[in-house]
Amino acid sequence: LLESNPHFLVPQAGQGTLVNGKDGRTVNLLSDEHHGDVEAHIEFLVSKDSNSGVYFHGRYEVQILDSWGVENPESSDCGGIYKRWKDGRGFDGHAPRDNASRPPGQWQTFDVVFRAPRFDADGRKIKNARFEKVIHNDIVFLENVDLTGPTRSSAFDDEKPQGPLMLQGDHGPVAYRNIRVRPLQDQRVEDTP
Repeated sequence: LLESNPHFLVPQAGQGTLVNGKDGRTVNLLSDEHHGDVEAHIEFLVSKDSNSGVYFHGRYEVQILDSWGVENPESSDCGGIYKRWKDGRGFDGHAPRDNASRPPGQWQTFDVVFRAPRFDADGRKIKNARFEKVIHNDIVFLENVDLTGPTRSSAFDDEKPQGPLMLQGDHGPVAYRNIRVRPLQDQRVEDTP
């Protein structure tokens, strides 16, 4: 953090950390690799009042926000599943059970198990995408949350069986490090259509 203004980050030379600039107004980063079901570990740091997000498949956001001190978190707070958007209104957001946010300028973690949507042979969706588990700073925030479609500000409006990981880069200063994504075997019990 910049001591004279805690709303900014000061990148330093080195390796292994992604920083979206001092004022946090860059492009979103999308992975080259596309995934289906995954387990992900993500470490992040935000400045005061900063906002970002991790989008699985580039579509389904786990919110990153400076939520330090928030007593009743909403879907827009850190660790929540951000709302979908239609006709100027948000819907289908999922608030975290609690607030585990650390103060701005401290490293935090997400550990997420994500299950991709399922499609039949004709390409019709037969199962929603789902966050099986979202853990923020070692506290389980959400479990078994179905996602009816992409959240607001996603890279894509449609749904697919695979997609990239996207790190939101234009809503304020954020840094990322130690991003690990491990593909999972399908362990969901599928209903036959």
